[in-house]
Amino acid sequence: MNEVIELLKKHRSIRKYKPTPIPDQELEQILLAGQAASTSSNIQAYSVIAVTDPERKRQLAELAGNQQQIVESPVFLVWCADLNKIHIATNLHENIQLHQNVELFLLGTIDATLAAQNAAIAAESLGYGMVYIGGIRNNPQGVTDLLNLPPLVYPVFGMCVGVPDQEPDIRPRLPLEAVYHKEVYKDARSLEKEIHAYDDVTRVYYASRKGEAKSGEKETKWSLEMLRRFSSNRLRGHLHDFLTGQGFDLK
Repeated sequence: MNEVIELLKKHRSIRKYKPTPIPDQELEQILLAGQAASTSSNIQAYSVIAVTDPERKRQLAELAGNQQQIVESPVFLVWCADLNKIHIATNLHENIQLHQNVELFLLGTIDATLAAQNAAIAAESLGYGMVYIGGIRNNPQGVTDLLNLPPLVYPVFGMCVGVPDQEPDIRPRLPLEAVYHKEVYKDARSLEKEIHAYDDVTRVYYASRKGEAKSGEKETKWSLEMLRRFSSNRLRGHLHDFLTGQGFDLK
């Protein structure tokens, strides 16, 4: 197996960091790797904001649900879908409003995600650890105000990056058969079989893993975790109103 694939398969989310700063030249290379990601029609509809100021990181951590790893990481990257720069570019030639729909919103979101994953791989190749922070969508207006995001820009997620100060176990993934379909989508019975198999694996993982154990984990499994997550009101129902307030047309 080649080195790139081995690196990808060793990914772990890192939530504890040493105070070692990331040199500017290395951060620049990480971000340039992000820019090399695929982008639909070369629109590059994303931006990234690097936050190193301790007080601003503290405020972001609070907005994200008091996630201490944001404070501890030497740099916190906020990846944003950005149609503002597209609006500026088009208005260099003609004073028009962007013809928006859900597709354009998705293009910005997907562009930001592809670039961020490239950057994550680059960071790990340099020996750094990282973790995505979806919690910045807990209070997107607060994040927007703190980072001075203009209309047509929204924070998709954050990313802590730094030298790891922990060695967590690699979290097992679903069997390939549960995500890989040939020609057509599999029937529910086939997927249930794979999920049962994965539940057996994750039951052992949760009971024995190193790192940040949660209360009650020793009796849990993946399907039960999914029930807990998706049967509650934790799915950020405020996002639609926030996004339309930022100028995104989601029709």
